[in-house]
Amino acid sequence: MSLNYIKNFYEGCLKPPTVIGQFHTLFFGSVRMFFLGVLGFAVYGNEALHFSCDPDKREINLFCYNQFRPITPQVFWALQLVIVLVPGAIFHLYAACKSINQECILQKPIYTVIYILSVLLRISLEVIAFWLQIHLFGFQVKALYLCDATSLGKKMTIIRCMVPEHFEKTIFLIAMYTFTVITMVLCIGEVFEIIFRRLCFVRQ
Repeated sequence: MSLNYIKNFYEGCLKPPTVIGQFHTLFFGSVRMFFLGVLGFAVYGNEALHFSCDPDKREINLFCYNQFRPITPQVFWALQLVIVLVPGAIFHLYAACKSINQECILQKPIYTVIYILSVLLRISLEVIAFWLQIHLFGFQVKALYLCDATSLGKKMTIIRCMVPEHFEKTIFLIAMYTFTVITMVLCIGEVFEIIFRRLCFVRQ
């Protein structure tokens, strides 16, 4: 019986009840994760090693890099992907435990409402992540970063640091913003598809 629950949960996650939801799963699971996993590591993998300041001392480089990156982009985007998946995963786990097939989700009002709420929660999490990304990383990575080193007790309060491959990072930032917007648009489209199909079902 437990294997059947796992099978239903797995199928529900991979094949949502809507066409747009299935496209979202394909886009989210394939394109977005591949882009982050492969290209994200290539762009940001050795950033801390190549981040250098003047004077070029290890402790100063580490201090200024931690100030420049309170959280690394790879970690932030990985957390975003996991957190955004949670609402859908919880719903499909509930559906698997209750033996609810995908067709029943759009036929019974209570299941439809719960599913719409999970999609709306997913949209809300994407919006929050979008705002946090703007707050943490902005829209452009500049070649020069001015580090406030007052707390180090040095004579120099402002230290100039060079950010490696800043142009590539700017392109990657824009791409991740674009992916977030596309995901939100797909989620909104999925809500409208659910409402439309629900109305068609009621009229039959």
